[in-house]
Amino acid sequence: MKFFIDTANLSQIQEANDLGILDGVTTNPSLMAKEDISGEQAILDHYVKICSIVDGPVSAEVIATDFEGIIKEGEALAKLHKNIVVKVPMIKDGIKAIKYFSTKGIKTNCTLVFSAGQAILAAKAGATYLSPFIGRIDDMNWDGIELIEQIVDIYDIYGYQTEVLAASIRNPLHIVKCAEVGAHVITAPLSAITGLLKHPLTDIGLAQFLADHKKAAESK
Repeated sequence: MKFFIDTANLSQIQEANDLGILDGVTTNPSLMAKEDISGEQAILDHYVKICSIVDGPVSAEVIATDFEGIIKEGEALAKLHKNIVVKVPMIKDGIKAIKYFSTKGIKTNCTLVFSAGQAILAAKAGATYLSPFIGRIDDMNWDGIELIEQIVDIYDIYGYQTEVLAASIRNPLHIVKCAEVGAHVITAPLSAITGLLKHPLTDIGLAQFLADHKKAAESK
């Protein structure tokens, strides 16, 4: 399973990349706003900075919701760097745009997905990645992990090449559960990724090893 980090913060991206397990980055206008990045050129420049840190897919989201606008923005984003993946919303014109981009060799990430039916449409249109928002689904008292499993099963049955990119990850357990049901990719905050490192027995064991080493050293 591939690990993407969901942020526009360069220091967090660098930290995740330094771990040696980072495969890509996803971001969106809301995450850009959190970093006080505004203005079209500043946002475009920031995408290039992200691409200079991580050698992997970087999802850059379009703002337009009409076909012509999505195409115009998406083609401009794709020209920024070879690693850019155009992030397109799950709407009618978005599906049309994904089909267009797939014929032009431009990689896409279909976002804001909440059902298996939407996932089928995106795969048939040729989306490179599909982003079901499991945390938001859980907020509605549905089961986000169950949806990931359902989509993975459907894609396997029909041989769709679209990769299931589990998004809206809230915690380390979400990541483990996504791995169990076969998600191809997860995108998560740095805190959820580094949370996988933590276990109380590891801390206890390490403290004991260090204490024993100190005792052995002092006895010499």
